[in-house]
Amino acid sequence: MTCTAINHSTDFHTMTEPTPKRQQTTKPKKTWIINAFENAASGHQFPGQWKSPEDQSKNYKDLEYWTSLAQLLEKGKFHSVFIGDALTIYDDYRGSETESGHNLAPALTSGLNVPKNEPSAPVTAMAAVTKNLGFGLTFSTISEHPYHFARRLATLDHLTKGRIGWNIVSSYLNSTARQLLNGGPLPEHDERYIKTEEYVQIVYKLLLSSWRDDAVVYDLKREFFADPDLVREINHVGKYFNVPGPAINEPIPQGFPLVIQAGTSSKGKLFAAENAEVVFVGGRNLKILKKSIADIKYLAVEKFGRDPNHIKFLTQITPILGKTHEEAQEKFDDILKYVDLEGAQALFAGWTGIDLSEYEWDEELKYVKSNGMRSLVDNLTKNNPDLKVTRRSLAQDTAIGGSTTKEFIGTPQEVADTLEAWVEETGLDGFNFAYARWPGTFKDIVELLIPELQKRGVAQTEYSVNGGTFRENVYGLKGQTYLPKDHPFYKLRWSNGLSKDEFEQELKIFQKERDEKYERIIKELKEEGKL
Repeated sequence: MTCTAINHSTDFHTMTEPTPKRQQTTKPKKTWIINAFENAASGHQFPGQWKSPEDQSKNYKDLEYWTSLAQLLEKGKFHSVFIGDALTIYDDYRGSETESGHNLAPALTSGLNVPKNEPSAPVTAMAAVTKNLGFGLTFSTISEHPYHFARRLATLDHLTKGRIGWNIVSSYLNSTARQLLNGGPLPEHDERYIKTEEYVQIVYKLLLSSWRDDAVVYDLKREFFADPDLVREINHVGKYFNVPGPAINEPIPQGFPLVIQAGTSSKGKLFAAENAEVVFVGGRNLKILKKSIADIKYLAVEKFGRDPNHIKFLTQITPILGKTHEEAQEKFDDILKYVDLEGAQALFAGWTGIDLSEYEWDEELKYVKSNGMRSLVDNLTKNNPDLKVTRRSLAQDTAIGGSTTKEFIGTPQEVADTLEAWVEETGLDGFNFAYARWPGTFKDIVELLIPELQKRGVAQTEYSVNGGTFRENVYGLKGQTYLPKDHPFYKLRWSNGLSKDEFEQELKIFQKERDEKYERIIKELKEEGKL
């Protein structure tokens, strides 16, 4: 089926509620965390934009693409560049038309997140030309064995001097299961989180509990490079993995990379509350955003005893900026000329597992249970009953990445007003800025929007800790290199001064108490109807 093209911005459907007018407040403004959303691929989440002569994203194969971006973002005092990734091709859309049940054509012809490189490869080059920019990397817990992956994380954190964050995902693409899980099927949503929890705990143990902080001694007198009494096996035995350890790497600058998580299903919220330091919350419905943030903070504080200030919440938007409103609108109208609705529907099917080709163009979609990004489907349907969602509206919205609305099209002053209103209404701590055109969108953000945000006191003018770690600059606190002491897994760190026997005794007590507490929390949440 060929979908109708979008010819003018008035045809564009935005699935959002009006932004409330920003209230004047006397409270001191917080400094936002500002990230750039990149993609490991030649295409991006604006399918079809590769056709524009202004878009240079096809140069992703060149190292200069990445180093020039890193320098631009550090010039704009961005906290980090977040590199999204999906391990395989989005091929669920129109799958019924093929004998195999999956269809590669819509993603390939529209340039939707394919082809792509491995996301961590350019990071060391980006780090070499910057001093403060952090790097948030998406790695799935089904992509490789946790023992091997822990070394990958450690290497990156060493070579960047502690500027790595791990965006923990469990993967949602059926095509990923076919490639990596002996043909699939993709495990059920909640079971994926169970496996993810075990995977992450193994990586915690390998990076925090294998080598004492001072295990590498360079002791010429004893002729010890590393002290064998300060290295131990983790001996993990679980449902999915048996990993004896120890890790093959020495302790890393941050102890453990900054923990990032996305996903606000009930399982996702629970995982974020126990683990995450930065949470990406999705959607343009401010009530849902506010509730997601409140739910995770409640769980973090009341169930896990965490400081609510130690979890930062960001959402993704794509601003279209101009020196005048008319100039910004012209840019957006030009973007609409190149959208690819087939690619957009392939993207939506990849996110959710829902094949929109099974619906009529203006047929309203009611709640459909998804084994993909469940929170996305819930927020579009079950949690937002007043919103009419059709195949047309979903395709048009997804065609521009699902993160642009008319309120983010305008002058720096207009866009900044909306951003401030969102922060005041929801409690957000910052934003992931995505791009419609590479590198034009990022240049506009750095040259137009960031100065306006700095003038308002919500964007940093200098890095909090010059030459610091990713965690130090996110918290804005020199010396906050390691997981905060209130983090539920801080006690896995083998600190100086503890013998192997003493540490192992502490670990036994910690693990027993953590497991009992977690089981109690699960029981309480089920009784409360929250899980």
